[in-house]
Amino acid sequence: MVSNSIINLADDLPICRILNGMWQVSGGHGQINPESAILDMIEYHKMGFTTWDLADIYGPAESYIGEFRKRLFSKDKGELNKSQALTKFVPNPGPMTKSIVEYYIDQSLKKMNTDSLDLIQFHWWDYKNPSYLDAIDHLSKLCNEGKIKHLGLTNFDTARVEIIVKKGFKIISNQVQYSILDQRPGQLMIPFCQKHGIKLLTYGTLLGGFLSEKYLDLSNPHRADLTTSSLQKYYNMIDAWGGWNLFQELLHTLSDIAKKHNSSIANISTKFILDKPTVAGVIIGARLGISEHRKDNLKVLDLNLDSEDLSMINVVTKKSNNLFEIIGDCGDEYR
Repeated sequence: MVSNSIINLADDLPICRILNGMWQVSGGHGQINPESAILDMIEYHKMGFTTWDLADIYGPAESYIGEFRKRLFSKDKGELNKSQALTKFVPNPGPMTKSIVEYYIDQSLKKMNTDSLDLIQFHWWDYKNPSYLDAIDHLSKLCNEGKIKHLGLTNFDTARVEIIVKKGFKIISNQVQYSILDQRPGQLMIPFCQKHGIKLLTYGTLLGGFLSEKYLDLSNPHRADLTTSSLQKYYNMIDAWGGWNLFQELLHTLSDIAKKHNSSIANISTKFILDKPTVAGVIIGARLGISEHRKDNLKVLDLNLDSEDLSMINVVTKKSNNLFEIIGDCGDEYR
């Protein structure tokens, strides 16, 4: 890893700027073999990709982290301390008592084989139910008790983050969808986060794999060709953004930039977002035991996109639809 691969999400929470996303183990991305997955996680760690993004609703993800941590500990306790696991608390909307919240946090602690969670990224499905504020209050108390080190959010819009901050809760991060196509965070979220010292962790940056040479010059795929949950989700995003023909124009532009830098479309797309204000890290999905792009991902942080590169990208993106007007603020697609 290059020297600028690590950033402090908090003073005591250094993370790798390229995070390993574990949504893929939750189903809808192919069958995962647990043993192969754990062995693959160890390889990621050896190459410096030490930070994992997961959730309590991602199938066996937390249990995989627990087994992974157990094996790291048995080999070298120092290596265990170099690993970070950022999980999520994603409850169904309803009353949020301390006992309910603590029950789920205790489940995550047990599965992940730890005494304290590095970061809880809280997600709430329904803003009409104000119990999310009760949940955050209880999560904050669990931070004070040491069960959680830091509190973050996932897919909260700017208005709700502002409410949370004004109530005095300490939030260090918000995880949002952010890509060359979906630049909604730049409208409201980034200015607010800059003002209040909140970092962004981004997902969907590679559109589930669409932002790669694999899709260059391919005809518009049929629904049957979208074989993973990610491809199905982000094809809809491409459609809303401007459609397949405009997306091909973007891929050609990114390919030209990638060739100039002896790089890849995925690298250019990742660095474009990493360079945005307040972005601490980009989450790249890890299809554990199935496929990996670790060596290619290593190249990202050595990249320097110049003004010509950014201008070329802007020429294409300014032809697109305004997703903020179509979808709304960050996370509004889930509500």
